[in-house]
Amino acid sequence: MEVGFVLLNCDLGAEEYLLDEIKQIPEVKQAYLTFGAYDIIIEIHTKTPEDFDRTVSNKIRRLSRVMSTMTLKVLASKTK
Repeated sequence: MEVGFVLLNCDLGAEEYLLDEIKQIPEVKQAYLTFGAYDIIIEIHTKTPEDFDRTVSNKIRRLSRVMSTMTLKVLASKTK
């Protein structure tokens, strides 16, 4: 399983619209509005690295009003 986070900046005033759109993407497990350097933090889980890349590139970055993203892939995670 691939796990990672996308830190997203969007147009001023588009935060809640984008949060609603992002939460409809099946690979998104959590998404939060934040204060600070980024507007939204998104947690993604996919079965393969290719699915992860497609989710970020084709489903998140192409949404209207997204200005920039930073993707952080988890190298290894331990689950209980």
